[in-house]
Amino acid sequence: MKTHHFFFLPLLFLSGFLAVECISPTERKLRKAKLPKIKKENSVLLLKKSNFDRALKETKYLLVEFYVSLSQASQNLSKEFAEAARLLKKEAPRIQFGKMDVTDQHDLRKEFNIQEFPTVKFFVDGIREAPIDCKGVRQASAFITWLKRRTGPSTVLINSTDQVEAIINADDLSVIGFFKELHNDSVEVFCETAKDVPEMPFGMTSSKDICAHYGIQTNTLVVFKKGKPVHNEVLEDGRRNKLDLTRIIKTFTLDLVTEYNLETSVKIFDVPVENHILLFIPTNSKTFNTTYENYKSAAAEFRGKIMFVLVNTNETRNGRIFEYFRIREVDVPAVRILNLTSQAKYKMPADEVTEENIRHFCQSYLDGKAKLHLSSEEIAEDWDKLPVKVLVGKNFNRIVFNRTMTVFVMFYAPWSYDCRKLLPIWDKLGEKYQSHEDVIIAKIDVTANDVLSVVMDRYPFFRLFPAGPDFQEVPYAGEHNLEAFSEFLEEQIKMKAETREKGPSRGMQGVLSQKETVITEKEEL
Repeated sequence: MKTHHFFFLPLLFLSGFLAVECISPTERKLRKAKLPKIKKENSVLLLKKSNFDRALKETKYLLVEFYVSLSQASQNLSKEFAEAARLLKKEAPRIQFGKMDVTDQHDLRKEFNIQEFPTVKFFVDGIREAPIDCKGVRQASAFITWLKRRTGPSTVLINSTDQVEAIINADDLSVIGFFKELHNDSVEVFCETAKDVPEMPFGMTSSKDICAHYGIQTNTLVVFKKGKPVHNEVLEDGRRNKLDLTRIIKTFTLDLVTEYNLETSVKIFDVPVENHILLFIPTNSKTFNTTYENYKSAAAEFRGKIMFVLVNTNETRNGRIFEYFRIREVDVPAVRILNLTSQAKYKMPADEVTEENIRHFCQSYLDGKAKLHLSSEEIAEDWDKLPVKVLVGKNFNRIVFNRTMTVFVMFYAPWSYDCRKLLPIWDKLGEKYQSHEDVIIAKIDVTANDVLSVVMDRYPFFRLFPAGPDFQEVPYAGEHNLEAFSEFLEEQIKMKAETREKGPSRGMQGVLSQKETVITEKEEL
């Protein structure tokens, strides 16, 4: 019997092998053809969750725009994105452009760390993990340059002064690297920087004659504006990284002081300088010229460290920025510093806007000595009367960091479409848990209240603060619907109950933890 079994095994294997071999080339093509091509619109692949992996596998280079349908910024970028796709279609067929609407794709937003819209990322060799961020690129020509520098040489090798002159006079801004030799760490950092600054041409040379012609004696990066040098940055191995150079170079795409408006707002945030100082003043005031000159005189000293911005308080379209900084008419002229990473705000202590006061304020901030400026709305009389409790800066810590209540908070901006859409759902969640004595559903307007104890995220965002003696914060990253919110809350309550069963109960012991007391004291400053 065993012999028969062994006799049939090769036959089974051979019959299977022959069956595969019997598939004709025509049949293979037909089977492959069953998969429809991914649809395109204006030379851009229309991607969705179901075809994204396939698009990655079928393309060597894939540049993807992640957008939300109702975003004007997304719509504006899509036009330039499509134009770049059209222009590169024949020249570089291996490079594909795709776009994906992630309005309701919260898992994809989390996977690719998408914090703003639109976001553009570059995928190479079908690898889904760790795509390259394409930041600050807004024009079709810049997309093309960015891609060419990512898939080929990032800089032009210069061999003559005529070539240098041609480059620096062809565009408003250009960057030339002068090096003693082309094989060192500084050259590598320079070439990597060029990949992230597609707005301007980059060239490099190691010619002694060319360096001597421009008076360069050490490894130096020179920024040229309309053919004239405006900034020299000495490059020593290990002294400057790519971000440092990108930050310095990109500041020259803006004026020393940039007026904030709809056109410049995108450019301001594209420059990777995380510290912004803002002067709020009406441009038609009698003191404007003197105040502006004082402000501008201090700006050059802090280029690349602090970006200087002017906000015209007579411009009604700047209403949101006044709201964000809580600037009132009686406050102007006013000066504030904002750290984009922490969202921390600082108020200049001196009332008079002089060059000396501005310099002192900026240096004090950079030295870590400036005092935080915190704002809070007043506590409403009926803040706790509705199913969803209304928190403000002044009562946030007292309510959230307590021993007996689990608090689930929505952080929102009243003008945000996404927030307004979710508020009715949040109200229903409040109604659902209104009878739970140990659960609070709450909301806080983050545009009107500063909260030091929570790291701000893109709103709307949600945090759960479990009951207990220790400060805890659980971020919510699920779907934005009633069922998902409820499931998350029930899971957290269950986990907390299991933890309490293992340890002694503390009962009603007040509502302030030690950490909350410290934070509250800070907020009262």
